[in-house]
Amino acid sequence: MKNLYKGNEAIAEAAIRAGCRCYFGYPITPQNEIPEYFSKRMPEVGGHFVQAESEIASINMVYGAAGAGARAMTSSSSPGISLKQEGISYLAGARLPCVIVNMMRAGPGLGGILAAQGDYFQAVKGGGHGDYKTIVYAPNSVSEVAQLTYKAFDKADEYRLPAIILADGVLGQMMEPAELPQMRDINELPKKSWTATGGHHGKDVKIINSLYIDPDALESRIADLYATWRTVCEHETQSEEYMTADAEIIFAAYGIVSRVCKAAVDLLREKNVKAGLFRPITLSPFPTGAIERLCGNKNLREFIAVELSMGQMIEDIRLAVNGRKPVKLINRVGGNLMTPEDIVAAVLEGKL
Repeated sequence: MKNLYKGNEAIAEAAIRAGCRCYFGYPITPQNEIPEYFSKRMPEVGGHFVQAESEIASINMVYGAAGAGARAMTSSSSPGISLKQEGISYLAGARLPCVIVNMMRAGPGLGGILAAQGDYFQAVKGGGHGDYKTIVYAPNSVSEVAQLTYKAFDKADEYRLPAIILADGVLGQMMEPAELPQMRDINELPKKSWTATGGHHGKDVKIINSLYIDPDALESRIADLYATWRTVCEHETQSEEYMTADAEIIFAAYGIVSRVCKAAVDLLREKNVKAGLFRPITLSPFPTGAIERLCGNKNLREFIAVELSMGQMIEDIRLAVNGRKPVKLINRVGGNLMTPEDIVAAVLEGKL
């Protein structure tokens, strides 16, 4: 049965239902409903909520809880996520699963509190120091943000890496009917043999670490991380298409912008312009293969990336297209959101 949820609240409830029992965070707009919700619900399910003294403290608390085997989570918004980057790199280097939510706001710096997508590079290209990758999901509805949060915990555990929910402030604040996943019994979650929970007097000691002084040992560790990542790329890439079979132009968009583009596709079709939409659901791994397949459509003239940034995802579109089709950009920044009519006008008037 569907109920009405705000996006931020749906994230928190879905995390609890997925088995998250440790949340560590620090307030920042526009994600404050997430820690607020956890502060009420965690005691009800026997979990732990901590409002840390800082973003840096909260991500390191996640490291400790994940190392002990708990399903752990933190959330923040753009500048707060920047402060967490060292800890995220440590989590990746130590192969610790967790879920991190970034409810993006406008930047750079403190920027503004309205929605933006300027954190794409930070999320999909690493963000912190060193060679590592994280799974990055980009939901576009309240229902999907709940489902992907739920899934993120499973995939983080399966591959032993951090998973990121990259959403925009609109999604966090909007309310929609949504059906949330079922509550899991945490006692039935898969056991983790690697956790640092046992071992006394030198027996069965588990050490979780990301420090490797021997360069050959570190090189081997990084190679192991990327062997895992190749498996992620093979099995976990997700995307969605709308009216692409005969499309002459295809918009590429994620998050709330993909919904604006879908409305623009419908408006353009009414004007006999054959438009379609490609929506990456995993921004990392990026669905390059789907783009390559679309490039084979004989009718397709061009891709148009539509973003709330100066053009970040467009780089991955261009890499996937590999020169076979033109790639153009429609964008707004600073917390502004384009309308379907803006997109239609840009296409019909050639202002790209």
